[in-house]
Amino acid sequence: MRGMRVLALAIGPLVWFAALLVRHLGVETAGFTVAERARFDAEPFAAPGQLAAYARQPELVTAGYALFALASILLCATVIVFAREIGGRLAFAGGAVLVASLFARLYFSGIDLTAFVLVDRMGLDRAAAFAMESYVDLSYGLWRVPVAASAGSIVGAVLLAIGGWRAGKLGVVPCFLLLSFGWVFMGVLKEATLITVLHGGVAAVVLFGWWTVGGRSLAWPARERR
Repeated sequence: MRGMRVLALAIGPLVWFAALLVRHLGVETAGFTVAERARFDAEPFAAPGQLAAYARQPELVTAGYALFALASILLCATVIVFAREIGGRLAFAGGAVLVASLFARLYFSGIDLTAFVLVDRMGLDRAAAFAMESYVDLSYGLWRVPVAASAGSIVGAVLLAIGGWRAGKLGVVPCFLLLSFGWVFMGVLKEATLITVLHGGVAAVVLFGWWTVGGRSLAWPARERR
């Protein structure tokens, strides 16, 4: 049982970090010129830059998005174990809505893949134009279920942090790391910047890794439950 606990807590965050890093590298190694970067930065959404990176680095960009989808699945176990060990209604509620947001990420992954296929079939310019024209509708999803569930990433992290603090199991630093992890972008064809890699990927590895080896309390200094 201990081995399963370690796997559940450790693998998801590691794959999550790898996904964000590879997604970042997929854009950084695409060889965009200064003018191209300026044009992408002027767009309201990151979709054109992400699709252009895919057109130049299809294997690397696909790997980053595939790892991101895999991490979303693996993190369900991570969040469930974490919330269960914190205990209490707030933690359970936070874990539930955070897991719901991970399901929303799988929906967005499906839209991402569709956009990449359009680049292969229609060409970059036509695919990017379609993505931008349809971006809001695609991001909201059927009956706005995915976009509503995606809010659980932030709400769940907040509830887990409050629940852990009130239970005396999380201190200021782990609460900050938890909120940072929950603040990672949601939506279609989003950009994983270096800052995202740090505040989302590194924060998750440190938080859940610390929890894995540090027992079931990361309150500094140790506090009694009130």
